[in-house]
Amino acid sequence: MVISALTPFYPWIKAFHVISVIAWMSGMFYLPRLYVYHCEVRPGSAESERFKVMERRLLRAIINPAMISTWTFGILLVLTPGVIDWSAGWWHVKLAAVILMSVLHGEFSRWRRDFLNDRNRRSARFYRIANEIPTVLMIVIVIMVIVRP
Repeated sequence: MVISALTPFYPWIKAFHVISVIAWMSGMFYLPRLYVYHCEVRPGSAESERFKVMERRLLRAIINPAMISTWTFGILLVLTPGVIDWSAGWWHVKLAAVILMSVLHGEFSRWRRDFLNDRNRRSARFYRIANEIPTVLMIVIVIMVIVRP
């Protein structure tokens, strides 16, 4: 299904999609880094409480709205005539990577709740490794969209 009325707005939709992706990825890179530092402080300490506020604000004010707008503008792009060659395989890989990024986003949110309740059981090393996953997914997504192998 395509919506022809979207065609004149294609450059704007694409621009807002890219802006949303940049905001989402910025947060996805930063939040697990906060978790690394949060692991290093005593639960209940002033520093821990400060991290809880920073994590909540980052997730609710930046990451969540950016993910929603990324999906919204991405769906609008898909509905714009001529944007997707449905016979090509690259968009399947890209969609899978975006879904994985969304699942990871959900995991980041769940981990924040663990910190919020002073129940984190993961190490700083775990979060350092988790911090690399958005980068790998982003590389896959960008290659799929630009190179379209």
